[in-house]
Amino acid sequence: MDLSLIPKLKHADSNNFFLLSGPCAIEGEDMALRIAEHIVKVTDALKIPYIFKGSFKKANRSRVDSFMGIGDEKALKILRKVSETFDVPTVTDIHEASDAAMAAEYVDVLQIPAFLVRQTDLVVAAAETGKVVNLKKGQFMSPESMKHAVIKVTDSGNEQVCITDRGTMFGYQDMIVDFRGVPTMKHYAPVVLDVTHSLQQPNQSSGVTGGRPELINTMARAGIAAGVDGIFIETHFDPANAKSDGANMLHLDRLESLLTNLTALRNTVNQLK
Repeated sequence: MDLSLIPKLKHADSNNFFLLSGPCAIEGEDMALRIAEHIVKVTDALKIPYIFKGSFKKANRSRVDSFMGIGDEKALKILRKVSETFDVPTVTDIHEASDAAMAAEYVDVLQIPAFLVRQTDLVVAAAETGKVVNLKKGQFMSPESMKHAVIKVTDSGNEQVCITDRGTMFGYQDMIVDFRGVPTMKHYAPVVLDVTHSLQQPNQSSGVTGGRPELINTMARAGIAAGVDGIFIETHFDPANAKSDGANMLHLDRLESLLTNLTALRNTVNQLK
C-alpha cells in the first residue's frame, strides 16, 4: 500500500505510523464533526497521517435490539462531510458485496470486518472499487492465512491493501494479540494494530460486549515497539453513552497524550532499524 496515493492524506512522508481513528459508529453529524476536529488538530501537530473512521452501519451486533445505524445514506453523507470539512480521508466498514460500490462513492478506504474477511465476494467487490482495502484479521485466523485474503485483493487488480490485527479469540470471552504475527503479516501488506477491539471482551451473557480500555496505552505501545505500520483506535467524547462499543473505546480527551507518547516511541523504533 502506498500512503501517498490515498486522497487527502497528509504527512505521508513523516515516517510516523498512520492512524485510523474515530467513533465506532456514526451517531449523528455533530458528534462526528466534533471528534474529527479534535483528532485532526492533534495529528497535524504530531505529523501523523490520519484517516477518519466511522461505521455507516453496524450489521454484526450481539442482539437484535442493538444500535445498527442512523440510515446508510445519511451516515455516508456525514462521512463525506467530515472529509470535506477537514480535508482528510475516511474509512468505513462494509458487510455485503452490494455495500462496496455504494460506500466507495463517499469514502476513501473500505474496511472488511474480521468476521467477514473470508467472504470472497465481499473482498473482491471492495477491491474492484479501486479504493484502499483494509482487511481485519479474523479472530479465528492465523497470521499466515491472511496472505490469501491479501491475494484476493491484489488478484483483483488492486495493490492498495493493508491488514489490521484485532486479536485472536482466547476462550469465549477474551481476545489476545500475538505480536509474532506482525512481522509475518508485514510480508503480505502493511500491518495495523486495532488497539481498542483487541481489548474487547465479547460474548458476555448480557449480550453487550465488554472491554479493558485501561490497557489501551499498553497495547498501543506494544504495537509500535513490534513494528506495526499503523494504529487503529476508536474514540468518543462520551464512551459511556456511545451507541456501539463504548466499553472498549478511548475517551477523546486522552487521545493527545497517547499519540504524543506513541510518536516518541516510534521515533525511537525508527532509530533502531
